Amino acid sequence: MSALPEGLAEFTAAAGWGAASVHPLPGDASFRRYFRLRRENGEAAMLMHAPPPHEDPAPFLHVAHWLNDHAMRAPAILAEDAAQGWVLIEDFGDDRMRDWLDLHPADERPAYEAAVEALAALHRLPPGPFAPYDMAVYQREAALLTEWWCPAQGLEVDEEGYAEAWQEVMAPVLARQNPGVTVLRDYHAENIMLLGGKASTPQGLIDFQDALVGHPAYDLVSLLQDARRDVPVDLETAMLLHYVEAVGGIDDDFLADYARLGAQRNAKIVGIFTRLDRRDGKPKYLAMIPRVWAALERDLAHPALGPVAAWFEANIPDALRLRHGAFAA
Repeated sequence: MSALPEGLAEFTAAAGWGAASVHPLPGDASFRRYFRLRRENGEAAMLMHAPPPHEDPAPFLHVAHWLNDHAMRAPAILAEDAAQGWVLIEDFGDDRMRDWLDLHPADERPAYEAAVEALAALHRLPPGPFAPYDMAVYQREAALLTEWWCPAQGLEVDEEGYAEAWQEVMAPVLARQNPGVTVLRDYHAENIMLLGGKASTPQGLIDFQDALVGHPAYDLVSLLQDARRDVPVDLETAMLLHYVEAVGGIDDDFLADYARLGAQRNAKIVGIFTRLDRRDGKPKYLAMIPRVWAALERDLAHPALGPVAAWFEANIPDALRLRHGAFAA
């Protein structure tokens, strides 16, 4: 077990948890570390260490306070020292939606219904005090595919044409996300906690520090085209209908925008997962690329993606696309 970070004992003592036992938890794709603190009476809290310069807990705290102020189920903030990277938060337990569904597959539909309903509640709120999900951000994210995945495949592609295609495809989205909604940006089964011991209970939100103001379809895509678990297409369709019912209807362009945002997000994720391997030495994410690529192909089939689909046809060989972007052994 790695050593505990410097400053942990001082922070927990100041927060009133100095006598608690400290249990490190496994991490994911960032420099953040998490610990469970447990008192002798069984009471628990979660300690997040997001140390500068690689991490900054201030955005997490900003979004968490806003969500909790608006009756969304983010963890309560028990103590904070953003300058040193420390945040003590409510313990949501161990029942992540992803893990729960692995053990209780029959709960899949009610769990997704509850997740969709939580999104609908978020979208009924005015947008939060966050930066806009503007064209520069959409373009920067989509470009991760040409910056990382294409070179990893030995491809030289038309990067200027790629940006132009996305500009044409995403312009209608920008026009329809004003005033917009709060977009959590990483809303999927590994970032949703089941708080009541069953799938249909209120769901806790985590990993929302990158929130922006954007289009209501974005987090829906994140949930229903999950990079980390298979969501059957019939369930995706059913949950889209459930969302429509929960928000009282959608405009005629919503499903086209859903495909646009799905393609943009999936292109971004392919690039990120490649970067995690090539730059950060985390090859486990490569195994998820075929799932993401399959969703990308479904999105590209929508007529709204015409310019981007044409770019893929001209720049990405059929052999790579047929194997859904999987890396050679």
